[in-house]
Amino acid sequence: MTRARIAVLASGGGSNLQALLDYFATLGDRRAGDVVLVVSNNAAAGALERAARAGIATAVIRPDGAELDELLTQHRISLVVLAGYLRFVPVTVTRRFAGRMVNVHPALLPQFGGTGMYGARVHRAVLAARAEASGPTIHFVDEAYDHGPVIAQWRVPVRPTDDEHTLAARVLRAEHLLLPRVVQAVAAGEARLTDDGRVDPPFVLDPRTLPTLDPDLDDGTLAGDLQRHRPR
Repeated sequence: MTRARIAVLASGGGSNLQALLDYFATLGDRRAGDVVLVVSNNAAAGALERAARAGIATAVIRPDGAELDELLTQHRISLVVLAGYLRFVPVTVTRRFAGRMVNVHPALLPQFGGTGMYGARVHRAVLAARAEASGPTIHFVDEAYDHGPVIAQWRVPVRPTDDEHTLAARVLRAEHLLLPRVVQAVAAGEARLTDDGRVDPPFVLDPRTLPTLDPDLDDGTLAGDLQRHRPR
């Protein structure tokens, strides 16, 4: 099997990048891809340091991302993962990588997404709306912010005692479990974007691939089999 050549785009600390690298390490030869490039708009991003320690090529690009298309070509990238990347990806890139670019967003889209909705702003909005659940969404990227067909979501409870920090930490733990498994599925061709904009087959997370589940990450909808599926 030819493994996907993956580029991860990140603006911050890179904890999702690390989760992906760690998960691929556990899969060994069963992994469907390799992270070969990490790109950031922020020269001080922790993601770049994590990549350097892992021997992965890095690049810092201008805020407008003008050189991104050329970088992806140079490194023969076949799959792009946006993991906390806070800049708009040029349309030329999103069109070229349609069905081969995924994004993780820290809320249950289509709510609490769009322009300006990132980081603490998302969690403050969830709390202000008195939502009973939140959690990460992973979706194929199109030409709009936080848009595109949803591949998977993980619902976690919003506690009465939560503030933006405790909620963010809970959602991030779910991201670290969900994102690597979705990337593996997309890289393996097990979750694909069809010509009519559907995800086929719908992504279902095998509970056998999960470590012991923290009860804090179950909003009551996961029940016994712990399956994750696309929202109806």
